Amino acid sequence: MTSAARADPGPDRDQAVRPAPVVATARAARLWAAVRRHRADLLVGLLFVAFAGWLTRGLWPTPGTRMLALNPADQTLYEWFLALDARALRGELGLVTDRLNAPDGVNLMANTSVLALGVLLAPVTLTFGAPVTFALLVAGNLAGTAVAWYLLFTRTLRAHRLAAGLGAALCGFGPGMVSQSNGHLHMTAQWLVPALVWLVVRLLRAADPAGRAAGPDRRRMASSAVGLAATVTVGVFVGEEVLFLTALTLAVMAVGYGLAERDLARRALPGFAGGLLGAAGLALLVLAYPLWVQFAGPQGVADGMFPAAYFSADLAGWVRLSALTVFGSPDSVRLTTGPAEFTTFLGWPLLLVAAGCAVRSGRRPLVLATVAGALVMAALALGPEVVAGGERTGVPGPYALLDGLPVVDGALPTRFALAVLPLVGTVLTLAVHRALREPGPARRLVPFTVGAALLSVFPTPLPTIDRPPLPDFVTGGQWRQCVRPGGVLVPVPTATPQQPGPMRWATATGVEFGMPEGFFIGPYGRAGSATMGTWQRPTSVLLADVARRGVAPAVGDRQRRQAARDVDAWGASCVALTDDAPHAQPLRRTLEALFGPGTRIADAWTWRF
Repeated sequence: MTSAARADPGPDRDQAVRPAPVVATARAARLWAAVRRHRADLLVGLLFVAFAGWLTRGLWPTPGTRMLALNPADQTLYEWFLALDARALRGELGLVTDRLNAPDGVNLMANTSVLALGVLLAPVTLTFGAPVTFALLVAGNLAGTAVAWYLLFTRTLRAHRLAAGLGAALCGFGPGMVSQSNGHLHMTAQWLVPALVWLVVRLLRAADPAGRAAGPDRRRMASSAVGLAATVTVGVFVGEEVLFLTALTLAVMAVGYGLAERDLARRALPGFAGGLLGAAGLALLVLAYPLWVQFAGPQGVADGMFPAAYFSADLAGWVRLSALTVFGSPDSVRLTTGPAEFTTFLGWPLLLVAAGCAVRSGRRPLVLATVAGALVMAALALGPEVVAGGERTGVPGPYALLDGLPVVDGALPTRFALAVLPLVGTVLTLAVHRALREPGPARRLVPFTVGAALLSVFPTPLPTIDRPPLPDFVTGGQWRQCVRPGGVLVPVPTATPQQPGPMRWATATGVEFGMPEGFFIGPYGRAGSATMGTWQRPTSVLLADVARRGVAPAVGDRQRRQAARDVDAWGASCVALTDDAPHAQPLRRTLEALFGPGTRIADAWTWRF
């Protein structure tokens, strides 16, 4: 060894002999330098998070006492799913569960069970409860989607931060996103969409041999394909409907871009198509069994249950403003199926500004592809027959070509309009970015005009209400005196899609017990087609009628025998009637006539079997 070599301690040895405080200081300096370098991006992200918190402020600071006013039923369902998903940390993770609709169970793949989100946030659910997790996801999906689009615009499109911020704000907080936040976690978890777009773009660039003597970058193509497969796999366990809409939109855009850039299409198509097929094959290796369970497994369904003609966007809705915006009118509700489906409602100001931005951007291939995608998805959102102002026109919509196709019928036509939001956001981003690079009045006029148009769809906070309190029988754990963990408890009246409230009992206990019937999608229609919920057994129908009318019926041996058969069919350990049930006294008399005297436990009457 030479003296020079002996004198050089090398980087590893030099770092080893440096004092720990010096190393820590150096790391802190590097971290601070990174923060300063990205402080503008961090500020944008914090603004998005703060805005999402403001929109969901009605659920805070105690989500366990508040609920979404416009769609409490879906919130009840999602909280039950989140509580069930959290059991994965206890080693209980399956694609079919018997904790609802006992004894037949529920197929989680056939329902919007947001498995990936529930498992990811299981520690939060187990520590603070499903209502907290739900509230975090409502806000987090909005902010996360906006941040993801901002990163795509600034990193992939190299857009100016102001331009990217304006476009991303529409992507994350546009009318459709805020509307779907009323109980549809699977539709607002769109932060994966920019990741999918980035991977597709990365694959396309790697497949283009132009400028590289060695040809396509196969290593980057392979990593992009693997990334696509992984992202698609996660997306299936978050929300298949968003994944389908993204794939359809990208397919339309790919055709439009290819027609505008024919040379690129000829060069890159073989490698690009091969990468997509490879990604599909890799994803299918993981998803083959879950998809089989969804469509052909226990309690699986192979069709959609919602009529396309009913869940279609009204043509007039595009030029109106959502009732959930500052300038919107409550009258706009009549143009949609409910407050959670304001998927269009961009209004004249934003539509005109977006059209102007598209025209001003010229014949750029990306703009042409984006406009093509927006027009196609907007047209498909109109459903099989165009409706204008609430009146059916008799004019077939483009969706009529797809109506009834497998998989397609699982996506509501009106939700095709959700794909228009990020496409309009992209057009606005490109237009503002271009204007900021130009001298003259356009540098200020275009950003100001786009900002004003976005203010026209400025959302209002999600309406919330007080959550009905749970019975002490549930919150105090006294239910354990009636039913063992894992057993079946029958609440009176039983949970239904219209009244899923009793499912909150199970949610509060971490789904420690099962329930019959309930709110879910199952194969109980004609020939096993999809329905919401299941048919009620005769005893359920009897008790539901008492709860509705408040009149105790005459009960004879026939009703008692039927009640015994129903309890046995459910595998029930306990029937429970709490004091807060509607018409509790007539219900108690009916239950005593069916099952004999009950046992009082906390604020509930119980019958054990």
